[in-house]
Amino acid sequence: MMVVRIGAPVAACLAFLCVAPAWAQQANMTFFVTSAGPGKGADLGGLAGADKQCQQLAQSAGAGAKTWHAYLSTQGAGAVNARDRIGKGPWMNAKGVVVAASIDDLHSANNKLSKQNNLSEKGDVINGRGDTPNRHDILTGSTADGKAFPPDKDMTCKNYSSSTQGSVMLGHNDRQGLRDDAESKSWNSSHPSRGPDGGCSQADLRSTGGDGLLYCFAVN
Repeated sequence: MMVVRIGAPVAACLAFLCVAPAWAQQANMTFFVTSAGPGKGADLGGLAGADKQCQQLAQSAGAGAKTWHAYLSTQGAGAVNARDRIGKGPWMNAKGVVVAASIDDLHSANNKLSKQNNLSEKGDVINGRGDTPNRHDILTGSTADGKAFPPDKDMTCKNYSSSTQGSVMLGHNDRQGLRDDAESKSWNSSHPSRGPDGGCSQADLRSTGGDGLLYCFAVN
């Protein structure tokens, strides 16, 4: 049997050829779910810290030339609507699938958001209901139409500055929940966080099937 030995430079070139197409596709993506959160529960360092997380992960995937924002609303004075800070679309994932053509499309029943399409910046499927661990709860702090909640009840863990007391509205990345209703199937407004630490800790988020993950959109 003849054995063909490939030198290191040739092997490196072959490896690059295998990776390059995927890297190029990820460079064109305009939407992803973070593969990891900052690790401090819902304390993201405010909107600026959340955007930084999106930007850094996009950079690691070769898409750092774009400006990335997290899909998050805030409450109180100067409240921000998530839908107003993510650009105009269209948005496509790391595999080139367009998940929404516009803001209105994103917040309609016609969007293509699903477990199979809501991929990480690496192009990976995020664990959902039935997987171990379940990571389908995504922080949004938003109503179903992408807007801020009134200030009377905390739905943003104090505008993403608390890892103890409070609550944050979560969406189901896989569009699945405990019931067959609109809330359980909502990608952006399914249920608020809760837990023994007060509702905003990393352990609290994990207790209901989350991991402090975010939706990230390219705004340009």
